[in-house]
Amino acid sequence: MNSPRKPGITTCSGASRCTGFEPAFGLSRRQFLDRFGMGLGGLALADLLAGAAGAGPAPESAASAASAGDPLLASTHFAPRAKRVIYLFQSGGPSQVDLLDPKPLLNERHGQQLPEEVRRGQRLTGMSASQSSFPLAGSPFSFPRAGQSGIPIADLLPHTATIADDICVVRSMFTEAINHGPGVTFLQTGSQFPGRPCIGAWLDYGLGSANENLPSFVVLVTKDKGGQPLVSRLWGSGFLPSRHQGVRFRSGKDPVLYLTNPDGVDPRSRRMMLDRLRELHEYELEGIPDREIENRIAQYEMAFRMQASIPEVTDFSSEPDHVYDEYGNDSRNPGSFAANCLLARRLAERGVRFIQLYHPGWDQHGGLKNGITTQCRETDQAGAALVRDLKRRGMLDDTLVIWGGEFGRTNYCQGKLTADSFGRDHHPRCFSIWMAGGGVKAGAVYGETDPYGYNIVNDGVHIHDFHATLLHLLGIDHERLTYRFQGRRYRLTDVHGKVVNGLMS
Repeated sequence: MNSPRKPGITTCSGASRCTGFEPAFGLSRRQFLDRFGMGLGGLALADLLAGAAGAGPAPESAASAASAGDPLLASTHFAPRAKRVIYLFQSGGPSQVDLLDPKPLLNERHGQQLPEEVRRGQRLTGMSASQSSFPLAGSPFSFPRAGQSGIPIADLLPHTATIADDICVVRSMFTEAINHGPGVTFLQTGSQFPGRPCIGAWLDYGLGSANENLPSFVVLVTKDKGGQPLVSRLWGSGFLPSRHQGVRFRSGKDPVLYLTNPDGVDPRSRRMMLDRLRELHEYELEGIPDREIENRIAQYEMAFRMQASIPEVTDFSSEPDHVYDEYGNDSRNPGSFAANCLLARRLAERGVRFIQLYHPGWDQHGGLKNGITTQCRETDQAGAALVRDLKRRGMLDDTLVIWGGEFGRTNYCQGKLTADSFGRDHHPRCFSIWMAGGGVKAGAVYGETDPYGYNIVNDGVHIHDFHATLLHLLGIDHERLTYRFQGRRYRLTDVHGKVVNGLMS
């Protein structure tokens, strides 16, 4: 017997719909097209929408996805050197001339004006453009040489110095972004404009997950830190299907919001509810061929599996005391940078492909000496411990660890230069990061800046080059991992980028 769904529309009971007459009154345009011409109108609409919204992979890529849950690439384009990435993102722009790129000339000419032939008329931020003078500011820190490689590393980073022979310091990074929002967005998505997929989303889209019970892209943000705000679009999927976005783990009782069952709901009841919900989604999918419905089904199923996997991975009770000691006292404090580094290792062990840590607070426009000292105290020990821990477990060779921010800092003082306090403005022309493991050269320095630390002299690495190299280390040709959206094929590197072979071992 027919039962009304809405006024003027009748349907049959059972799995199949009526093939008889249905009045058009009350039908939406989508419903009308779905019924018109035995459904040909709906098929045409679905094809048009898919073409407008991004209908999947480029034909030059590897095997296309058979379903919403499959990765794009059946195999990598070439043998990968890294299987996973742990990105220790230092939000705010750490000062390269105070940490990884020493410039004795700045100390010699401390207080003198920045020569115009060095600046070359380059733009400044609105925070220092109105200054009448630009006094050079030497670093108050020393740079002892570390390890057998002899890499100079600031005394602010004594623990990083112990892994000098495992890291490659890149001194010649550069970007066009001069402010934090565009800068972080550019480094995470390959564009200064919001709306593009981030690195982790691209990797999940291309490679899929190595553990069906955990997301392949996890985000950890240090708790209780000030500084520039971090927004969820930085780990979003952009125009890629929503299932590829990052899952943020928080400190406290519920690492993932809304994952635990409410009071009175047991796992069996939850399973029954999800089964019925899946049936409703599948029924809807029959009439509306929308990929987001498939994504929603996949996300609900992943959430159910994570109810068992998340408590296990976030339970540190099995970690011995010497591991806590190695990462530092803060590692016992959930949500701290140290605890997040330890959690990153545990996630990497369980097959999570891309783990992004955000540590805000590196924006030292004033009070740099005290501010950067605090930041290093919070991050130095744990970051070095992570590299050593991975190496000890035989995981560093196929885990790429990255440390760095969105741009660098100026060689001149922002505001008034005093004996004990000064600040540095944003500087996109050159900045430093370090990388370890995953096929990267160990105990090396790549790139060179001028004696003032203002411009790049040799081997510049643009953001697009950085992304191309990262994908290459994971076995992906950056020009072939694409997604069609609004009539164009997009990629992480846009239409730019070259692999930096000099960074690889």
